[in-house]
Amino acid sequence: MSVAAGISRYRSVLRHRDLRLLLTSELISGSGSWAYNVGLAVYVYERTHSAFWVSAIFVARFIPSMLVSPYGGIVAERLERVRLLTGSNLIMMGWQLLLTLTVALHLPVALAIGWATLTSITSTAYTPGVAAMVPQLAGEDDLAAANALNSTIDNLLVVVGPALGAALLLLGSPTLVFAANAATFGVAAILVRSIRARSRPSDVTEAGAAGPFAQMWRGLQALASSPSALALVSFSVLASFVYGTDTVLFVYISKLQLGTGATGYGYLLAGLGVGGILAALMVNELAGRPRLGPVITVAMAVYCVPTAALIWVHSPIAAFVLEVIRGGGTLVVDVLAVTALQRSVAPSMVARVFGVFFALVMAAIAIGALVTAALLTTIQLHATLAVLGLGIPALAVAAYPYLHRIDSRALVQLEAIKGKVELLSGLGILAAGSRASLERLARACSEETAGAGEAIVREGETADAFYVLREGRVDVSALGEGATARHLRTLGPGSFFGEIGLLEQIPRTATVTALEPCQLYRIAGDEFLAALTSGSAAQGFLEGSRARLSLSHPTYRARYGEAATAS
Repeated sequence: MSVAAGISRYRSVLRHRDLRLLLTSELISGSGSWAYNVGLAVYVYERTHSAFWVSAIFVARFIPSMLVSPYGGIVAERLERVRLLTGSNLIMMGWQLLLTLTVALHLPVALAIGWATLTSITSTAYTPGVAAMVPQLAGEDDLAAANALNSTIDNLLVVVGPALGAALLLLGSPTLVFAANAATFGVAAILVRSIRARSRPSDVTEAGAAGPFAQMWRGLQALASSPSALALVSFSVLASFVYGTDTVLFVYISKLQLGTGATGYGYLLAGLGVGGILAALMVNELAGRPRLGPVITVAMAVYCVPTAALIWVHSPIAAFVLEVIRGGGTLVVDVLAVTALQRSVAPSMVARVFGVFFALVMAAIAIGALVTAALLTTIQLHATLAVLGLGIPALAVAAYPYLHRIDSRALVQLEAIKGKVELLSGLGILAAGSRASLERLARACSEETAGAGEAIVREGETADAFYVLREGRVDVSALGEGATARHLRTLGPGSFFGEIGLLEQIPRTATVTALEPCQLYRIAGDEFLAALTSGSAAQGFLEGSRARLSLSHPTYRARYGEAATAS
């Protein structure tokens, strides 16, 4: 894929107004957060001159967040996402203002670390909320590119954020850094609040039947339900383990191999960030390939093998180039995993699944750091570089047959749903849907039958599904705003019904009764609405739905465009 094509795909992503607002808020708040990471470490060291207290920052912020993250995904499902993201930004701004006050008044260091810990815990609901909102705002066609752009921002922040923190420290003190970070959360809250799209909160308690642990378990089950997504997530977690090894290795490489001292750590980290920025231009094409096994295996090799090559490298410039190459590999792995999760998990479960996913990522980073420290103590630097640089790609190669089977199974499944996809694409209301969204709907179709005289949906019932009539004929009747029920129309094969209640978020407006034995496809309401979000329904067919609604409810003012966007 050419650079020009990659840039063109980015432009396509940025045409989504709400997505622009979300990504801009991420860029602003992320810049403040990276600067704050630098300021917090400097502040704690200056106050204590103790490595123990500096390490306490990592423990106090990282471990609670890792443990709370699965429940953070539950919170993100229970709340409307714009409200969640806005509120989270404001709460984090509050914690940072308290941190600023604590530092300015020279209060105990432990109190400052406490405010930092609360900021990290608050973000555990924010992060899965963002991950769940990106597919809603980007749509299926631009989803991988949107994730790549989001990862590009993350990689850019690795380069820019610490430099911003250092500049603020030169201009003032840690107090200025923390105050600036609080301000970035405030600006992010304003931007997110301007997003027009709205989500529908999920009843994660299942009408009170599921407690917190059962709710988290549902997220883990949903993660495990898709073999392809689970395989990609496993590789992303493995890549996070490698990143954890980097957090320790870079210190030793910089000091013993490159002679760049403490500054070399940030230099190598910046190389990873630059590599991720460059790789983002081609990842959308890679995500669209029918076989991802070779892509993920090569990407893991690209991420890891250069680590072994560092054994013979003593030039900071050469080391930087190797890290740029590695950064491209890890971005491909992460974007493929995130995109696969967003596409394979039901919209009502996405945030919960990402809560579990981010907990696994944080655990992998911590384990990677601990394992590397142990290896460096026992077998020294060069042997550690060889073990990590060659051993992990060997694991990826060993897993390739499993990935190949998953790819083959996925291709067979695509062939099996081909007929459903063709039927759905012929429905006018889904004509604007992308191929990926139609395939997702086809997988979500459940086959149902109805005998002659059987009511398939009844007027006044909760609207929970969209129906496609495959065979047979049905009668549509409604009481509506009148005193007696009346016949509205007869539908035959290839027609659909049930969309009005879903789009308007109102009870069923008509009763649909089988006139003869019928075969139908039933699609859950959240899946149907997600498809309309990813590719807006054709305006002519929305007008047709309005006309049908006016037959039974002539005084009702339809809100289809608004509802479809908000869903």
